Amino acid sequence: MDPKMEDETMRIRAVATLLKFLRKCIIAVLSYGPMPQHIAFIMDGNRRYAKARCMKDGTGHRMGFSALISSLLYCYEMGVKYMTVYAFSIDNFKRDTSEVQCLMKLMEEKINELLENREVIGRMNCKISFWGNLEMLSEPVKLAAQKLMAITAGNTGLVFSVCMPYNSTSEIVNAVNKLCAERRGIAQKGHSGSCINGHAANNGVHSDISVADLDRHMYSNGCPDPDIVIRTSGEARLSNFLLWQTTFSHLQSPDPLWPEFSLRHLAWAILQYQRVYPYVEQNKKMAKKQL
Repeated sequence: MDPKMEDETMRIRAVATLLKFLRKCIIAVLSYGPMPQHIAFIMDGNRRYAKARCMKDGTGHRMGFSALISSLLYCYEMGVKYMTVYAFSIDNFKRDTSEVQCLMKLMEEKINELLENREVIGRMNCKISFWGNLEMLSEPVKLAAQKLMAITAGNTGLVFSVCMPYNSTSEIVNAVNKLCAERRGIAQKGHSGSCINGHAANNGVHSDISVADLDRHMYSNGCPDPDIVIRTSGEARLSNFLLWQTTFSHLQSPDPLWPEFSLRHLAWAILQYQRVYPYVEQNKKMAKKQL
């Protein structure tokens, strides 16, 4: 090997080792405070990132996928149990047809990459879920998503939820419809069963709908509410994302565009959460007392 190339290789290895050590130090410092169980991301700014750098269509989203995988690994290393991302809104179908098709192809490509190269998933023993109306996706994307969910269903590590195509309004309507169908099914069984004093037995069914009833039918059933919601690019809007689940979430809107989001930004977000943690927990306890 050329001595110059050998020296360059050694320098790269030394830098990589140093960065790995610094990452461990940052995570160790953060672990002294309360760590979030669940972090949700609104991955905003992919198009603006590409446009500002005169990149080809789709390049920003490709770089955004790299930032996504890095964030997933950082969350895993920090001991975060759940990570949820807003990947594609139902409203995004209103965009230019060519852009939507490009995004669908990119989704299919990246999901198939995860299926073919399972190193990242295997390392974290990651369970992957897709939240949203999958019937709205193109057939190849839908099939790839279903296959990825089936393959990782038995994994017990970090739970990674991808919201696509999704919005919170649709999720709530879907939960209400499922609950109504469930109630109708139970009522029909009760009607065809035994009668008491000339009236059909209701088998313990109540007409009132509780928060817990709807929770059972949300996409997020079994997943704790997000401790932190991060929307990159400085935007301070939820954009119809997890409206049901974010009552007590700490909302943050850092300036970097999503492809620029890095470990230092994530570490700062967790520090901000740790700073307000006592206040958030106090509000949660007060809310429980009022129920």
